[in-house]
Amino acid sequence: MEIFSQRQKWMQKERAASDTEHSRNVDYLRDEVASRLCERVLDINRHFDHVLDLGANACNIARMMTLPSPDSPDAGPRNSRISKMTAADSSRTFLYRDADLPFNKEMDIERQVLTASETLPFDANTFDAVLSSLSLHWINDLPSVLSQINNILKPDCPFIGVMMGGDSLYELRTSLQLAEMERRGGVSTRTSPLADVRDVGGLLQRAGFNLLTVDVDDIVVDFPNMFALMRDLQAMGESNAVLTREKGPIQRDVLLAAEGIYRELHGNEDGTLPATFRLIYMIGWKPSPNQAKPLERGTGMFSIKDYLEKNGEGKDK
Repeated sequence: MEIFSQRQKWMQKERAASDTEHSRNVDYLRDEVASRLCERVLDINRHFDHVLDLGANACNIARMMTLPSPDSPDAGPRNSRISKMTAADSSRTFLYRDADLPFNKEMDIERQVLTASETLPFDANTFDAVLSSLSLHWINDLPSVLSQINNILKPDCPFIGVMMGGDSLYELRTSLQLAEMERRGGVSTRTSPLADVRDVGGLLQRAGFNLLTVDVDDIVVDFPNMFALMRDLQAMGESNAVLTREKGPIQRDVLLAAEGIYRELHGNEDGTLPATFRLIYMIGWKPSPNQAKPLERGTGMFSIKDYLEKNGEGKDK
């Protein structure tokens, strides 16, 4: 089933990246998310010879990898843990936007333009890790892409990804829906559907990953008004790309009504408007015969129930 227009998304990203300075100015979200993903990479105590950044956008992960860790600034740049990174994206303009910046000399980066964003042109057992930051929420067939990621990983190697979750931008979504109900008597498809965190673990397991970790993180950004938020989303290349979206721009009266509803329902005391980006982080490992496995049920050395009761946590109060 096709939900998103991959051509429309490609055009949005190409258009956004063509204005280099404006595109860089709105990288605050991608940079922050990429930095948090890098910290999860560093939590794994191993060196990665060859890493794939899938849906690399403007190589935000590679740039964040060349910076010191905010938690351990004296430890040096994070890229000492990675020998080579292949950055792959469907948008050539986005992929090469920052190819002239200094971080490219601090890390071995190979850029590869994907002709089909949902078909991975890599051989099996190629990469020591696959990373993906803020791209998977535009994939139509996520189970297939996750299975392909599993295939191109070497055994006992991780996939570490982060994508927008279903409650992202709920303030904007509810405001637009209520405004259209009020002014048009119905709701159009103005925002994109997003995956629910409850489904992600099942998708990873279905794709063949072991030792799963899924967690949620919220980033709240304050904007002076709703229109500033929508302009930034457009400049990021994150506008709606649903195939059944309403044709044409949102009418002015609906936008003005949505701005008022946004302020009434969600506005901050200082007059700014919060926008919540809900991020789903996921880690899964490709199976290997030598991989650590959880113990079978009932083989523990003591009972959790007995432990809780002993410490007064399992008793009725």
